[in-house]
Amino acid sequence: MTKITKDEVKKVAHLARLELKEHEIVNHAEQLEKILEYINQLEKIDTDNVACTTRAIEVTNVFRKDENKNFDCNEELLGLGPSREDKFFKVPKIINE
Repeated sequence: MTKITKDEVKKVAHLARLELKEHEIVNHAEQLEKILEYINQLEKIDTDNVACTTRAIEVTNVFRKDENKNFDCNEELLGLGPSREDKFFKVPKIINE
């Protein structure tokens, strides 16, 4: 693998609209080199029989059965709103016809 040059770091920094000082350019070149070495190590791992995944821990939704329930607090809840009309909250009109 070739070494990351300061010119390559400067080019990427320019494309990303980053202003880097000279010591930052050297530091980023070293860090990018280490990252690419690590990626090179990962590419050597045989993953042919490994199932694809999007997260480390499998997550599943917990569903419940939909059920109708009687609700006896309608008047109390409607009284909490700033304005109401019959059995509904009254809100300002937001759509023009």
